[in-house]
Amino acid sequence: MAAPTRSRRVVELKCAVQCYAWGKIGLNSTVAQLALNSPSFHLEEDKPYSEFWMGTHPNGPSKVLKEGKESLLSDWIESNKDVLGNKVKEIFGGKLPFLFKVLSVNKALSIQAHPNKPHAELLHDKRPDTDVEFGTKRTLTPFEGLCGFRPLDEIQKFVKIIPELAAVIGQEATTALVTDSDPHALKKAFTALMTSSQDAVSEQLGKLLLRLQEKKTSGHDISNQCSELLFRLNSQFPGDVGCFCIYFLNHIVLQPGQAMFLGPNLPHAYLAGDCMECMACSDNVVRAGLTPKFKDVETLCEMLEYNCGSKEENIFPCRQDPSDSHVTIYDPPVSDFTVSRIKIPASCPSYKFKALSGPSICVVISGSGAVEDTASKICLNRGTVLFIPANTTFDVTCKEEDMEIYRAYCVL
Repeated sequence: MAAPTRSRRVVELKCAVQCYAWGKIGLNSTVAQLALNSPSFHLEEDKPYSEFWMGTHPNGPSKVLKEGKESLLSDWIESNKDVLGNKVKEIFGGKLPFLFKVLSVNKALSIQAHPNKPHAELLHDKRPDTDVEFGTKRTLTPFEGLCGFRPLDEIQKFVKIIPELAAVIGQEATTALVTDSDPHALKKAFTALMTSSQDAVSEQLGKLLLRLQEKKTSGHDISNQCSELLFRLNSQFPGDVGCFCIYFLNHIVLQPGQAMFLGPNLPHAYLAGDCMECMACSDNVVRAGLTPKFKDVETLCEMLEYNCGSKEENIFPCRQDPSDSHVTIYDPPVSDFTVSRIKIPASCPSYKFKALSGPSICVVISGSGAVEDTASKICLNRGTVLFIPANTTFDVTCKEEDMEIYRAYCVL
């Protein structure tokens, strides 16, 4: 590792805000709250603010703020490739290898999965917008999602007690699933569901909703059929096949500090909440439900890995940095990125960011302070974003309040 340098090249970033329809509205959105740090951001109280992008992706590129001027982060890196560090520069072709985001989810988005790299290359020939992607989600607020196939016995139970689900899947696939007579039964049943006609899905979903509503009205407990979630999803996407997916996929509510790693070919969907997200530098998925966007059902069903697991098995573990008690590390099994959470207590007047051998981006989630030892002082507030070059250390002076900072980086 090269000797650490002082922070003359730590720079502040101006980051892109995405306003997809599923985002939280106005100041209810963490994305909007962070974006307010930028003087050029103008809040609209009735507008959805869904994603805050930190990186070089062309659909939402960050800009370097330096000496009163703005320039694309990608151009700045191109002119200063040493900021990536030697290994990252060589292996990733002089490009920043990750995209860092904040998500604020108000309503469900996409039953989806990310292709692995070989499959992504094949899909790219057919759909140029498809590239490899995988990511880590770490929650800022309780975050609700669907992730991975449920344990097989749970899926079998739902098929047995929900006749409308069995009707959509069909008798042959249902029998194979509940009797364990076919090692590919789960794939066949899920594919049968996802490829069912819209008329069949709407009819059976309508029957299920009516039956559950009648039972609820008469005082019966219907929680064993995921009724609350079903009603909510149908209110957002009436008649959508994704409403039935809750009986196949784990319904997970992550608490602040917990994370999921969404590897290739893992089915998932985001339902509600605010989270940090880091991914390989693309923004592409294959979708099949709970979305107005293009659906590629056949590709999704074929590419998925039909491995069953519990909710707990889909929660990604974190670890304490052995050299810094303020830092918690989320280190997925990929080389493109790692994420760390830095919590600086109010009792700590200053904090030293340690040098890393690759590039990093950090965002202030709470608290305030300043980077004092740059060419010009950078004030840190909620929403401040910094690009930190490889092999660079610097000091942050902290005000008398707790600070929480997230740092995404690539170290090889």
